[in-house]
Amino acid sequence: MEVLGKIKVLGDIKTYGDNGFRKREVVVTTQEQYPQHLLIEFIQDRCELLDSFNVGENVKISINLRGREWENPEGEVKYFNSIHGWRIEKDEFVEKDIIPPPNDSPGFEEKSDEENEVEDDLPF
Repeated sequence: MEVLGKIKVLGDIKTYGDNGFRKREVVVTTQEQYPQHLLIEFIQDRCELLDSFNVGENVKISINLRGREWENPEGEVKYFNSIHGWRIEKDEFVEKDIIPPPNDSPGFEEKSDEENEVEDDLPF
């Protein structure tokens, strides 16, 4: 999978535990109708991949989704997700190049141009 966006936050390398586990986080803001701020982790030898990038740059990041199950001391099971980056490259996309989601989702009805010009009454 890939994520396209603009770097919003570029963290420092952090080391955890006795065996030297390393992690570096980057927050990427997607360029879509409803932008998302995605936290992506680069771990171990992948941390240095972020060295040549700066806040504000457009990037394409190859990712893997990770999930894990954890049981707390009271026996309650919880689930956690994370996004791990394994490759990053500069990308010169512009917002108009982003393709909107398909209009075949349930409840979607095609409207004429005249109907589309009516002001939206949503509170947000």
